[in-house]
Amino acid sequence: MKQTRPYALRLSGLLAAFALLGGCATPQPDCASPQSRNLDTAIDQVQAALSAGCEAYYDRYFDDLLTTAEGDPKPENRRAFSEFLLWSTDRGLLSKRQAEHYYNRYFNVKFMSLRSDYNNCAHACPNKQKVLFDMERELSDKERGLLKVTEDSNAYYRADRLFKEVELVLEATCKACAAR
Repeated sequence: MKQTRPYALRLSGLLAAFALLGGCATPQPDCASPQSRNLDTAIDQVQAALSAGCEAYYDRYFDDLLTTAEGDPKPENRRAFSEFLLWSTDRGLLSKRQAEHYYNRYFNVKFMSLRSDYNNCAHACPNKQKVLFDMERELSDKERGLLKVTEDSNAYYRADRLFKEVELVLEATCKACAAR
């Protein structure tokens, strides 16, 4: 009978410890998408979620913000995204280079997927289809950012022209390389 009592004490001690641990468990952050259709409010909601531990969802949040901005396209949205990306670098969520990549991919005519050595026979020609495919995908992102979010059709059409020019230059470069 003496053995039962220490066992019962140990068991009740373990149960009490589990109850305490269960009560101390940190709640999981709410990483839901922003609910506002106003870009500034949606950015505030995303910043709160990112500050609360939802950093793993950064790409989804950025996409959510683009979708929100598409509902009210205007030139000022470019500034809002720039400030959000600066906030992201200040909080250590993105490096400066990553923030520049995001911004340029959506809001600049410059192609981030285009390497400066696109006219290099050894690099570009063996990878020509991949280079063009990556640029096509980026042009689609530029259409979203420049046309659908900021209504900057002039910038988008400059990017589209640049894409077509690079396509021609790349084709001519690869023909010249093959002729060697």
